Amino acid sequence: MSKKAIFYIIFFVLLSVAFMGYSGLMIKEGTGEFFGKEKLPVLGTPGHKVQGFSFVDQNGDTITQDNMRGKIYVAEYFFTTCTNICPVMNKNMEKVYAAYKSNPNFMILSHTSDPDYDSIPVLKAYAEKHGADAKNWHFLTGNKRELYKMARESYLVDDGQYTGPDDFIHTQWFALVDGDGRIRGLYEGTKIKDVEKLITDIDRLVHE
Repeated sequence: MSKKAIFYIIFFVLLSVAFMGYSGLMIKEGTGEFFGKEKLPVLGTPGHKVQGFSFVDQNGDTITQDNMRGKIYVAEYFFTTCTNICPVMNKNMEKVYAAYKSNPNFMILSHTSDPDYDSIPVLKAYAEKHGADAKNWHFLTGNKRELYKMARESYLVDDGQYTGPDDFIHTQWFALVDGDGRIRGLYEGTKIKDVEKLITDIDRLVHE
């Protein structure tokens, strides 16, 4: 074999090694792990982010978008008198809470669909029933129209239109929100496989 042929073989071997190393580095920077999965998608129209809000939690504390800045969180809608999907959803949400309650950069925002009934004391009793600490899991109430606007325009968990005082949201969807206020996933809170995927996806965001 000529010296020229040997040179080209060595050159292409070195080039291949360098390319594989660079690709591995790019994957690591993009996902937090070598040869891992791609980043989670960003849902909604280009530039879509959660809009400003101000609601009150089970302890009577005001929670706004400023409290969530830089934090990963899950948003849902429920009501305390629901006997259909809500008990299943929040039983599953307990699994999400148990997995990440020790992470100060993770939150759950559970918005009531029935603010006329779900007062602060009612929400506090409901939160205690689910073992929720307001440091990480906030049960929120407020103006009904604003609550519904957030569900439809920010969290994308309902596609209806506000029709007045008799309007009602009853949705099984959980929204995963990143530290920049972008929606990174929607999950059916009544399905254990979706909830397990949510738990995994939260970890992916933590390491993104």
